[in-house]
Amino acid sequence: MSHDRQDVTHPDHGQPGRKETEAEKKERKEHASDNQDQALEETFPASDPVSPFVPAKAPD
Repeated sequence: MSHDRQDVTHPDHGQPGRKETEAEKKERKEHASDNQDQALEETFPASDPVSPFVPAKAPD
């Protein structure tokens, strides 16, 4: 995948070429959870809510 699956404005956004395996799905969800945990740690203590969206890097 060349971009974040939540980046619906990316030119490559669309249906994946193949179905995601259970292992890939688990890894993707764990990565997103780790990113959210890290974002929470970096903003603590604060009153602003944490955004779970982490934008993909811009293509070269």
